[in-house]
Amino acid sequence: MNLQEIKKIMELFDNSDIAKFSLKQEGFELKLQKAGATTYTTTALPQVSAQTPLVAPISAPAAPSVAKDTGGHFITSPMVGTFYRSPSPGAAPYVNVGDMVKKGQTVGIIEAMKIMNEIEAEFDCKIVAIEVSDGQPVEFSTNLIKVEKL
Repeated sequence: MNLQEIKKIMELFDNSDIAKFSLKQEGFELKLQKAGATTYTTTALPQVSAQTPLVAPISAPAAPSVAKDTGGHFITSPMVGTFYRSPSPGAAPYVNVGDMVKKGQTVGIIEAMKIMNEIEAEFDCKIVAIEVSDGQPVEFSTNLIKVEKL
């Protein structure tokens, strides 16, 4: 496991609701735990035996306390990745609640395998609600943005 992979895991961990994470691979162990401030520990293990790498199961992030509306039209995630509302940190978001969007207009991006994939509106619409947070991991078919067709 290289430094970039470790940094990416730490970033995903910081942006999730997961409180504890452990990863063991041949000769390497990574433990992450949140307790007010996030602490990181890495340990190099001696290679004594050939074992299958152990990965701690990751539970799904806790659902926000606000109930999500499942009725209506949504722009959904076409892939697994991390959703971002703006093209770069500190930049204005692509869309906000109340915006009118044209077919083909970019409404967000999903980072998957270090590739930024633009998410476009499939029809003219009005943004009713943003269903996911900036930097939130999403799965295939996750409702990203609730819209009203025009």
